[in-house]
Order: sequence, then structure tokens, then C-alpha cells
Amino acid sequence: MSGRLDGKLALVTGASRGIGAATAKALAQDGAHVILTARTAGGLEEVEDAIHKAGGSATIAPLDLIDGDSIGRLAAAIGSRWEALDILVLNGAMLGSLSPVPAIDAKEFGRVLTLNVGAQQAMIAAFDPMLRMSAAPRLIGLTSSVGAAPRAYWGAYGASKAAFDNLLLTYADEMAELTPLRVAIVDPGATATRMRELAFPGEDQATLKSPDVVGEAIARLAGTDYPTGHRYRVDG
Repeated sequence: MSGRLDGKLALVTGASRGIGAATAKALAQDGAHVILTARTAGGLEEVEDAIHKAGGSATIAPLDLIDGDSIGRLAAAIGSRWEALDILVLNGAMLGSLSPVPAIDAKEFGRVLTLNVGAQQAMIAAFDPMLRMSAAPRLIGLTSSVGAAPRAYWGAYGASKAAFDNLLLTYADEMAELTPLRVAIVDPGATATRMRELAFPGEDQATLKSPDVVGEAIARLAGTDYPTGHRYRVDG
């Protein structure tokens, strides 16, 4: 399989289903070798198999992003095989419970912040050296509209996405004069995913766009020279 991302190495978190899986497939379709990470090995194997059947190339790396040293071990393993990482897609996240701010469960809030913010910083720190080795590195983070526009009962998740967005944009600013790294924040909008189903029970997901639409948009973005700090919302 060949395409505009031929010879590129991509890493996608949360790649066992939904937008992560669709993004991994789209990147592979465009010629990248894609490293798939998520907690669920079975889901990763299904995505890897689909990529291989379509003529693409992928490697699975099951891990829990909030499991202590797992990110460092992953970076060491990838770095021992490849010199540079060209595309990093930070998609893995958790919703948590929707509740009024005074009723937010402290332990669950801690888990949301650990995964949606702390683990994302750890990913950036671990793969920063490999991104710097790429001639045209791209970092794409998946956000939500509630990170910029607060919504009742979405305080925990919204706060985590606001912090995540700020983290990415700060990194973009730090790297702007040092490397050719381009950072983008993508808001997928209403998409038929498991997280959306949890947030809106009873909603007819047939009325929503497929994760494939978002994945293809991310793959297209990864192959362009967008300005660093770019924000993009996927409509359709």
C-alpha cells in the first residue's frame, strides 16, 4: 500500500475501537506504519488484522496509559526499533461520570485527570526525542467542545480537556522556534462512539457521523503543512 504518508511512522493511542481505530486504519491506508496502543489486546488485534487485510502495515502494543512506567517502556521499545516518530495521535481518554460540580467523585476525578492530562504529558515527554528526529513531525490531540465551552454536568471531563488543550498549545509554542513540529487539536464533533453512547444514552447513533469520517480527516491533516497550534472541527 502506498500513499502520501509512505515511510512515516505513526503512533495512535486508544486505537482498539472508535475514532482511534478509524484513525489508525486511515493512516495505514495512506502508507504509514502504525503502532496501535490501547488496553484491550483483542481489539487491537482486530484493528491490526483489518489493516493487514487492506494491505497496510501495523504493530500492536497493548498498554494502560496510567500504569506507572508503561509509557516509558513503550517509548524505549519503539526507540530501539525506529529512529524517528513522525505522527503522534493522542486519542485515548475517559469520560467519567456526568454530575454537578459539587457532586464530582474525587477518586474518579483523579482518574480522569490522570488519563486525560497526566498520561498525555507523559506521552509527549517520552516521545519528544523521537518527534525531534523526524523531518516533519506532527502531533494531533483529540479534544471536545466542552473544553472551551463549559456545559452543565460536564465539569470533570471538560476541565480535563481544557487542561489538555492548554498543554498541547504550550508545547506547540515551546517547539515553534526549535523544531518543525506542528501541533493540532481536533474536535471530532458528534460521532457514533462508545463514549458518546455513554454520554447520551438513548440517542440514535445512526444519525451521527461514523468514526471513519473523523479518522480520514485526521489522516488528511497529518499529511498537510497546517500551522502549529491549529484547531480543527470535523463536520459532516
